[in-house]
Amino acid sequence: MTARYLREEHHIFRDAFRKFLEKEAYPHYTEWEKRGIIPRSFWAKMGENGFLCPWVDEKYGGLNADFAYSVVINEELEKVGSSLIGIGLHNDIVTPYIASYGTEEQKQKWLPKCVSGEIITAIAMTEPGAGSDLANISTTAVKDGDYYIVNGQKTFITNGIHADLIVVACKTDPQAKPPHRGISLLVVERDTPGFTRGRKLEKVGLHAQDTAELFFQDAKVPAYNLLGEEGKGFYYLMEKLQQERLVVAIAAQTAAEVMFSLTKQYVKQRSAFGKRVSEFQTVQFRLAEMATEIALGRTFVDRVIEEHMAGKQIVTEVSMAKWWITEMAKRVAAEAMQLHGGYGYMEEYEIARRYRDIPVSAIYAGTNEMMKTIIARQLDL
Repeated sequence: MTARYLREEHHIFRDAFRKFLEKEAYPHYTEWEKRGIIPRSFWAKMGENGFLCPWVDEKYGGLNADFAYSVVINEELEKVGSSLIGIGLHNDIVTPYIASYGTEEQKQKWLPKCVSGEIITAIAMTEPGAGSDLANISTTAVKDGDYYIVNGQKTFITNGIHADLIVVACKTDPQAKPPHRGISLLVVERDTPGFTRGRKLEKVGLHAQDTAELFFQDAKVPAYNLLGEEGKGFYYLMEKLQQERLVVAIAAQTAAEVMFSLTKQYVKQRSAFGKRVSEFQTVQFRLAEMATEIALGRTFVDRVIEEHMAGKQIVTEVSMAKWWITEMAKRVAAEAMQLHGGYGYMEEYEIARRYRDIPVSAIYAGTNEMMKTIIARQLDL
């Protein structure tokens, strides 16, 4: 069933993007996984063809497209492989901070290059000692004339190796009470003195997605790289987390649909004890359960997308979608691997990669335990 927010132009766009990916991504994805990174040349091709940040205003090089185009892009990238999430992060999570809170000068300087792929972005919130608890980050930025002097460390940063522009959450007022009122956002550029990258982190899954540590040792960031107002960073992060978590839910939903399709195809082809595996009632029941959960997830996430596009504040609903759909996708991954038998544990079968890739979706953008905490606050307990 086609979602109501999708119109004919979105379907035409999907067809064009899918053809692009069939040429530029699918044939190379396995090699990217082995190399451990998505090449910048692919980002450049995405930009050349209008597939980066299509929602950006036309005067900055974008198409002024609605969020449904972002949904299409995220779904089609996930069908290729979960390691492409860094593009969704650039398109729909980081660049919106610049568009929403940046000065006109900052927008003119950075947005066109975000659209072209010349600039790759990242956002640095997580620290070795602070994950979901953003109020307790320890990275500091002290004003010194025309600069902020930044000291601290960030970790698990998606696009950390490639990033040319990093939105960094830091404490400009460490004495603020409550602590979150002292958080600001600074845009750190690639060649900033005192800014270095650590190692590319080795992960259980998402092997082609570059994830890195970032270090700031008396890093000199121009004061005009402050994004928005001092002390408002925490509020900006909270405002944008709705879309960030929705993007995660969309990717997890798509991954579940892909894993179900792979499994259905496999059990129909595989034979055991003189008949197809798909003819066994226990297999049919398990597939029926998976299909039902996937259908429920699709119905809910499509509704949440519609409400998000309508400009509604749906933090609770997005939190529900994020935790339930990512957990559902993990269940589907486990069932799918089991139904593939021994072949499901072999690297040449896509389900093995999918099984590795999906668990982290329940962790990033706020753990699922945090999602339940947010929901519980709205229950009048």
